[in-house]
Amino acid sequence: MHNLFSLQSPDSPPAQPSPSPQGPSPQKFLAVFLHGYGSDERDLAGLSEYLPEGVPWASVRAPLRHPSFGYSWYQLEVDFSPSASIVEATDTLWSWVDANVSASTLLVPVGFSQGAMMATQLLRTRPERIGATVALSGYVSSAPQPADAALEQTRPPLFWGRGDQDPVIPRAEVTAASEWFDSHTNLEARIYQGMGHSVSETELSDVRRFLSRELG
Repeated sequence: MHNLFSLQSPDSPPAQPSPSPQGPSPQKFLAVFLHGYGSDERDLAGLSEYLPEGVPWASVRAPLRHPSFGYSWYQLEVDFSPSASIVEATDTLWSWVDANVSASTLLVPVGFSQGAMMATQLLRTRPERIGATVALSGYVSSAPQPADAALEQTRPPLFWGRGDQDPVIPRAEVTAASEWFDSHTNLEARIYQGMGHSVSETELSDVRRFLSRELG
């Protein structure tokens, strides 16, 4: 069963009631789609077609209303420096998980851009709750996180896909993300020729193969 969820904040419009993502019995995995800056929970719902068969999903709305359109997970700094609102967004996202997902269910965060940052934040704060991580056209916070030392030892699986023509993520952030992923995860990195700040059919097929392998 595929379910759509909205993460509510005080200024968010009311969401329609939805059943609990774990359903009548706990699932082993739950894919959690995390959209990018200025979008909403509907943006990545189509990625459900690329999940391994039988993996349920939830698509979560970011807590901050964008000043012009959609929502964002945290305030976007011009220099991409760490923001205190990233910590707040991480705490808010975990609060949603704790309230809606069985404690025995492993999350599979799938994030795009800002959402990719949030996917890595989940991994870097509670890695024991993560089955596998997918970061699409994203980067990582340079601020140390609670589980970084543990991740250097355990090296959990992570897929990182990006386009070689991405005009949004600065080169320095790409380099920093590459170094962090290499030293903290069992990384599958893919660079797609001619792709900008987006996703492609080829990339999503690679994601499906990655998840099918890692989720067994």
